[in-house]
Amino acid sequence: MPVIAVLAPDGVPGQQLTAPGLVFGTACREYRDVVYEVRLCAAPGLRATGAPAPLAISTPFGLDGLADADTVLVPASGSHRDEPPTGVLAALRAAADRGSRIAAVGTGTFTLAATGLLDGRRATTGRRYIEELARLHPRIDVDPLGTVVEDGPFLTAAGVFGGIDVCLRLLGRDHGPRVADGTSRELLAPLHLHADSVQRTIGREIAESTGLEPTLRWMETRLHLPLTLPDIATHAQTSTSSVTRRFRARTGLSPLQYLLRVRLQEAQRLLRETGTPVEAVAARTGFTSPAALRHHFRALTGTTPRAYRRTQLASGGTRRAPEPPHPA
Repeated sequence: MPVIAVLAPDGVPGQQLTAPGLVFGTACREYRDVVYEVRLCAAPGLRATGAPAPLAISTPFGLDGLADADTVLVPASGSHRDEPPTGVLAALRAAADRGSRIAAVGTGTFTLAATGLLDGRRATTGRRYIEELARLHPRIDVDPLGTVVEDGPFLTAAGVFGGIDVCLRLLGRDHGPRVADGTSRELLAPLHLHADSVQRTIGREIAESTGLEPTLRWMETRLHLPLTLPDIATHAQTSTSSVTRRFRARTGLSPLQYLLRVRLQEAQRLLRETGTPVEAVAARTGFTSPAALRHHFRALTGTTPRAYRRTQLASGGTRRAPEPPHPA
């Protein structure tokens, strides 16, 4: 039985501590052939979850619980700027040496980075810590998008959804997109790999509540244009700092990050539902080149546009004739 070990530091956000059990437990319940053991393992000094509603906790495992784990999850901590507790870095290095996958969520990336295992690799963290991670660990290729980044056996993510996105990515690697997608839908959490109209509908509802609906519609009809932050702020009739705060408060993303996400969703739709060549898909969705589309598409989904199209066709997706060129 595959073992998922969740390393819990003091001050861990409660949602990041429960997300693995939620995702893998749901998958085990819904699919007979999916079996996991999820362990909560206390890092030295664990006392309680983080604010705003801290809960005193204890776990059945300590660092010893990582010894035979197939996957180790490193959530955020309440003090990511401090040295990790004694034994944590050695335990993570030992897990990597055994061939375990290691995933870090939010500021948990700082703990994983302190091992040196991410040197020379791509990684990300929560958006407010991106610059700090790059400054403290210059040998890491820090991805500013805050989406799930997978490089070899290591996964990192911003943790906007409490680590659910990372767990779904791991589930998809183990049991395929059908199981991951089904689990995602059961949880009512849109899966990055197969983002569809559910995520766009949620985005519209969020935007509408803050008066951003007209701007969101405007952006969606101009994906092929080189939109800038000042362009978006001008349409929203506010300053760049104000529109950025409004987007982040409601979506967890900056306007340009949100724009990138919508562009990739549209690229997925074109690849899934039409025969539009990849080069034309890149132009239709605002990417400067097919290479730029491939880079961001892989960062978000873990695969290439052409591989994504093949997978969709193999799973019964429809493919129509190329769509007409988008108006200038």
